[in-house]
Amino acid sequence: MLSLALLLPLSAAPGEVAMKKSLTLEGAKKAVEAVHAEARKNGTGSAVAVVDEGGNLLCLERLDGTFAAGSTVSIGKARTAALFRKETKFFEDVIKNGRTAMVTLPDSLFTPLQGGVPIRVGGEIVGAIGVSGASSAQQDEDYAVIGARAVEGAVAAAPAGVTYLESRAVAAAFAKGEPLLEVPAYKIHASRRDAPGVPEVHERETDILYVLDGTATLVTGGTVVEGRTISPGEIRGASIQNGDSRRIAKGDVVVVPAGMPHWFKEVGGPLTYYVVKVL
Repeated sequence: MLSLALLLPLSAAPGEVAMKKSLTLEGAKKAVEAVHAEARKNGTGSAVAVVDEGGNLLCLERLDGTFAAGSTVSIGKARTAALFRKETKFFEDVIKNGRTAMVTLPDSLFTPLQGGVPIRVGGEIVGAIGVSGASSAQQDEDYAVIGARAVEGAVAAAPAGVTYLESRAVAAAFAKGEPLLEVPAYKIHASRRDAPGVPEVHERETDILYVLDGTATLVTGGTVVEGRTISPGEIRGASIQNGDSRRIAKGDVVVVPAGMPHWFKEVGGPLTYYVVKVL
């Protein structure tokens, strides 16, 4: 199976109660190949480093013409993303916003530059990828996301059994408004709202909503006012300017693309709806 080639399952020994998965060299190479393919298509440089969940280097490659220091920088980004379990853009933003004391952390552990992304499989961080040498910091991160998803998508595409969720479990999830299933390629949430929400943006997830019951005013598009990053790829704000308002009700389906501001501005009674989050 493809997933076994990309991930090494480390079984618990007798008497132990923990198990984990670790990224293999083949999985690391798959991430590097995906980044370099994108870089060649765009005519940019790229130095790519992939580490395991402990920050240990698995694979490092630099395209011809990429500046030499890119290799060292990409290792630092990947190691930071793995050890701190966050995209490195988060730390760059934190420092920009005034927490400069973080720069005192040792260089061997901490490279707060955009372009490092954890590699997650089944909600578990199995490694991380760092990219340097593209045409911009944002493109470094975009390439890193492509590399991470190459691994995550390959594992998700591996043969798997049918997932069956009993009606009682589904009903219990809707009563609380909580996730039903989360895997590398998608998430299914049983969502419930009894009051308006806050404006939000999912930078890397497309939301597909199917309304089961209730009504709401959904605002999409426009600009988030007083937006702030609460976690990597997740933005929240106070309101939305110049958005489009729609009344949604039972039976409606709404697709909110990744990066699109959206806001449940008004909710008429309990609103229950499925959300499929495509990564």
